[in-house]
Amino acid sequence: MLKWQKDLVIIGGGPAGLAAAVAARDAGVENLLILERHHELGGILNQCIHNGFGLHYFKEELTGPEYAERFINEVHQKQIPYLTDAMVIALSPEKNVQVACPDYGLIEIQAKAIILAMGCRERTRGAINIPGTRPAGVYTAGMVQNLINIEGYLPGKEIVIVGSGDIGLIMARRLTLEGAKVKAVVEIMPYPGGLTRNIVQCLDDFGVPLYLSHSIVEIKGKDRVEGVLVAPLDQKMQPNLEKAFPLDCDTLVLSVGLIPENELSRQAGIQIDPVTSGPQVNEALATSVSGIFSCGNVLQVHDLVDNVTRESQKAGKNAAKYILAGEEPRCETKVVAGENVRYVVPQIISKSQDVEFFLRAAKPLGKSSLIVGANIVTKKLREAKPGEMISIKIPAEKLSKVDDKLEFRLVEEVSSLELNS
Repeated sequence: MLKWQKDLVIIGGGPAGLAAAVAARDAGVENLLILERHHELGGILNQCIHNGFGLHYFKEELTGPEYAERFINEVHQKQIPYLTDAMVIALSPEKNVQVACPDYGLIEIQAKAIILAMGCRERTRGAINIPGTRPAGVYTAGMVQNLINIEGYLPGKEIVIVGSGDIGLIMARRLTLEGAKVKAVVEIMPYPGGLTRNIVQCLDDFGVPLYLSHSIVEIKGKDRVEGVLVAPLDQKMQPNLEKAFPLDCDTLVLSVGLIPENELSRQAGIQIDPVTSGPQVNEALATSVSGIFSCGNVLQVHDLVDNVTRESQKAGKNAAKYILAGEEPRCETKVVAGENVRYVVPQIISKSQDVEFFLRAAKPLGKSSLIVGANIVTKKLREAKPGEMISIKIPAEKLSKVDDKLEFRLVEEVSSLELNS
């Protein structure tokens, strides 16, 4: 077994890992290495050939591969070393990484710091327990995206999509453009899960029906999917089988959520947030294990890659500070998700520096106020949706007024009509 010494190891060569590596190199880290399990850098962006990337970060509209290429070019220009086809099989709290790859066999790397940027994976049929037979023709949305955009295969001609996550919505448009008939998008919740712009551009513009508060109660077919049975849900989320109706289709596409890939994080003894399924971090994006940082979709599922880039650059800079100066903020103030807030990242802070917080609403709200602490900061929102992330930057001078707990609340404003009724 080969044994290497590195100052910084970045696990994952997608948008998060690339941005973190470039930021760490710019901050002065020379001896670093990116590990990527696929045969090329870029991560999931390589199969996201639609536009809409980079509007916030580059101030121009790019496709996924174009966005990734800009950071891959920077990695090459700065001569940052990377290994592709490299599978990390073990990670210890002592920052010892074991990697398997065809070029070198088994490698043991001892690092001074590690950045986790493994991204996330899709929930499958087994995770949501759809009843019925087990025929061919049931795919996750990411698999369909790969088949069409990378492999050049159309998986079916009559499609039903389960879940209204962004990937599913984008694939509804992509499948329609390729000549397939998307019969419906079926969503279990009373509101869509994806961005509003994707609902409009991918469903409304193509006349694809969206069934909210509905569920697939049966998959039909022996060798291949022949159809599904769709039923409306009552207020207790139970299907009303009397009102169920069939939809004929040959393909069922699942867009039912993403799970951060934190098997390695758990192996290293890192504390995991039960809501985000990602590591608990402080404002430096440092986890509960000293010297291990986390960023991108492995930390929290983002809706915009531009936010992934900014978050990962912060992780890269802070990892460099840890390596070069041994700097670690002393964090004692807990961040709490209060009324109508599902989660907040970071989960613990030091109050010594400005912090950008990311949070999601627990349910759709109209005109609302985001209230932080005992009114130390208030932000007005036109609306708040679970599918769209909210960010707020709070200066250190205001955070210094907080005691041992900082609570975030979303309070919906009551209209004058409601007050009068």
